[in-house]
Amino acid sequence: MSAPQPRAGGAHPLDDPVGASLTGPHAHFAERRGRILRYPADVTPWVAVPDRPEAADWADAAALAGPGGAVTITAFREPPPDDWETTFHAEGVQLVDTGVAAAPDPEAVRLGPADVPEMLDLVARTRPGPFLPRTVELGTYLGIRREGALVAMAGERLHPPGWSEISGVCTDESVRGQGLATRLLLAVSHEIRERGETPFLHAAAANTHAVGLYESLGFALRRRTSFLSALVPDVKRPRTTAETAGAAARS
Repeated sequence: MSAPQPRAGGAHPLDDPVGASLTGPHAHFAERRGRILRYPADVTPWVAVPDRPEAADWADAAALAGPGGAVTITAFREPPPDDWETTFHAEGVQLVDTGVAAAPDPEAVRLGPADVPEMLDLVARTRPGPFLPRTVELGTYLGIRREGALVAMAGERLHPPGWSEISGVCTDESVRGQGLATRLLLAVSHEIRERGETPFLHAAAANTHAVGLYESLGFALRRRTSFLSALVPDVKRPRTTAETAGAAARS
């Protein structure tokens, strides 16, 4: 299956997957202020920021998030203003399908809003990454149950035109080693391929075990990226000296 081509002007949808999603298939989720786009806070934390954000852009991001709110960016290139507190910063990789053996799974069941309490509980135990009460609305989520209990799941998150990100891949400790996560990843890839789109995913660069597994399944490195989450300054309460020093140390 051939991968979608770059958009007009040379910009590839995966260079800014959040912005491409919120101006494309996920436009109905978009909250906008100036050049800043974000998902609703209960859907997913990602925010689209211009490559070279100006002071006005950070001001718009702060207005959307509110005092003390988090602004979480993938593919960030410019650090936030000095008075913002960086709470998370990690190097990552973006991998794309170059030959995944996608296939449906007979044990996989579709998950929806009624399953969210169980999904949130599974995520709390396994910590696959951000998953919020409305994340399930972003795309197809599949799960595997054992004795009625949800023990594994995987689904879709970002949706740039022609692409769909696999996310939320997790397995309960009681059933690890049985290949359930791999089966669900292949099943979600099949759902994406059936729509004529191409799967992709993100991973922490330091998680070499996961990256190696994805590569063995037919994903290939497209590019390296960085993830950042920072808190908008709380204008109602000035920082103490200790808080300012701590923020500087984490930057």
